[in-house]
Amino acid sequence: MSRNYRLLVKNAKQVVLICNNGEKFMTKHEILNLCVIENGSIVIGRVGGCSHSSPGGRLLHGRAPGGGGDPLHGGAHPGCGPPELLSSLSSRLLRMQRAGTTLVECKSGYGLDLHTELKMLQVIEEARNTLPINISSTYCGAHAVPKLKEQMSAGTLRVDNIDVFCEEGVFDLSSTRRILQAGKDLGLNINFHGDELHPMNSAQLGAELGASAISHLEEPRARDMLEAGVIVALGSDFNPNAYCCSMPIVMHLACVNMRMSMPEALAAATINAAYALGCSHTHGSLEVNKHGDLLVLNTTRWEHLIYQLGGHQELIRYVIIKGNIVVDNDKTLDL
Repeated sequence: MSRNYRLLVKNAKQVVLICNNGEKFMTKHEILNLCVIENGSIVIGRVGGCSHSSPGGRLLHGRAPGGGGDPLHGGAHPGCGPPELLSSLSSRLLRMQRAGTTLVECKSGYGLDLHTELKMLQVIEEARNTLPINISSTYCGAHAVPKLKEQMSAGTLRVDNIDVFCEEGVFDLSSTRRILQAGKDLGLNINFHGDELHPMNSAQLGAELGASAISHLEEPRARDMLEAGVIVALGSDFNPNAYCCSMPIVMHLACVNMRMSMPEALAAATINAAYALGCSHTHGSLEVNKHGDLLVLNTTRWEHLIYQLGGHQELIRYVIIKGNIVVDNDKTLDL
């Protein structure tokens, strides 16, 4: 075998690729054929491509949790300076990384004025440039879009998604449409909060505008959505009233509370979460020409990451991003 690789992991009991035919997402039917190789190895190439050979442990598991969480929201305040915001954001992202997250959506929002919203986006940009974790940036200010366009055109900000809180007493359907359309006109993916507390017909609006994802949807019935062929994604919804850094816990709750199977939860937290962020061409599965993002688990089967509620600290041995080990946990415990 050629030695022109960045990382080689051998003799894994399982290699979980998620999918291996270039799928952009997985619905219930495709999830039935979740791609798992028994007794294999994985090679991460120097240019970020992935391939596999055999034979041969530990589980390898590609991950790209995204979704509605925002690690900046836990303490953003107009009086906080960029260094303070960056420090708190970095700490939260590190906690998420230790729990196995390799791609995260970070949003502005709660700033309540244009200056603070732009400051939050600039902090997210600094984190993207300095931390190993992959970041998808979302503008959730829901105002002053022309000013955002100026900074994007100048190259000082990279923003990927547009979000708005479509809810009674916040932004009605008409205002939501105008805001999302303005973001779409800037080339942003639509990924917004809809019907979290009251029915607002957000799903219909999202379908009309070609939204990549809609969060919440008033007690979403994941089982019904899966049966109807909907692309279901999972996220932590990290914010001041949902301080969750762990996607393994999110997947466990999805199985218990929303009657998802473990393969469905895994696909929803990887390839489908990446698709919701417009990143499934580079993230969400272990395939050639994608980022080499994966976990190495100290267990014989991948399901234990979901099955053992709160036990991921003892299971995750390594977190690898772009072929580089970013978390080396020597405190794993055998089952």
